[in-house]
Amino acid sequence: MATSGLFVALSATSPGTASFFRCALALPLLAPLALAERVTGGRITPLQAAWAATAGALFAADALLWTQAIHEVGVGLSVVLVNTQVVMVPLLAVAIDRETLSRRFLVILPVITAGTLLTGGVLETGATGAAPVAGTIHAVLAALCYSGFLFLLRRGGPDRPLVQSYLITMASAAVFAAAVGAMWGGFDAAPGWGPLGWLALTALCGQVLGWLLIAVGSPRLRVEVSSALLLLTPVGALLLGAIALEEAPSALQALGCALVLSSAYLVAASNDRDPRPDGG
Repeated sequence: MATSGLFVALSATSPGTASFFRCALALPLLAPLALAERVTGGRITPLQAAWAATAGALFAADALLWTQAIHEVGVGLSVVLVNTQVVMVPLLAVAIDRETLSRRFLVILPVITAGTLLTGGVLETGATGAAPVAGTIHAVLAALCYSGFLFLLRRGGPDRPLVQSYLITMASAAVFAAAVGAMWGGFDAAPGWGPLGWLALTALCGQVLGWLLIAVGSPRLRVEVSSALLLLTPVGALLLGAIALEEAPSALQALGCALVLSSAYLVAASNDRDPRPDGG
C-alpha cells in the first residue's frame, strides 16, 4: 500500500489521469476474482451494488484530491495526512447514525488536529512541499471523501460480497475520475507507456494486492494489532519519499507526523469497526 503514492508521483500525470488509470487498470485483475466469488459465495444484490457505485464516486474524489496533495506536499506527508480519516468516520457516525463518542476520542481530537497543522507545515515557513498549505487542505478533504467512502460501503452490509462490491466501486470511481478530471487539471487518455507502467504498478500493488491482503488478514487479527500494522503504510510512504524523491520533512513536520500516527493508532485500536486500507 505504501508504494501507491510513490508510483503516482513517478507517473507525473494529472490527478484525473492517475485516478482513472489506477482504478481502470485494476478491473481486469479483479474481474476473475469477482466471478469466482459470485460462483462460490453468492451474488451481490442491487441495493449493495448501488451503495458500492455511490461509494465509487467518493473514492474518485478521494483519489483526485490525494493525487493533487502528492504534488503539493509530497508523497509521505500526504499519506500521513490522509490518516486523519480515522477521526472523520466516527464523526460521520455521530452526525448520521447518532452514535456516541468515547472520552478517549474527544481527548485525541485536538491532538490530531494539531498534528495535521504541523505535518502540513501550516505553522512554519520553508516547510517541505511545493505548496504545503494547499496540499494539507487537499489531503484533509481527501480523507473526508475516503471516510464517506468507508461509511457508504458499510451501508452495503457486512454480508456483502467483498470483491464484487469492490469491482463495482472501482468501475464507478474510474468513470467519475475521468469525468471530473477532464474539468479539473485535465485528463489524458494516452499518457504514454512510461506513466502507464507506473500507474499499472499502482493498480496492482495498491488497488488489488494491498486491498486483498488487508481484507483477508484484518479480520484474523485483534483490532489493535491490525491498526498498528496499517500504520506501516504512512511510515513506509515517508521512507520511500525520502529515499526515492529526497523528500525530507522539517522537524515540526516530523513531530506532526508522530502526533497524527500515534493518534490514528489510539483511535483505531479503540474502535470495534474493521479497519480498511488507507492512502487514497
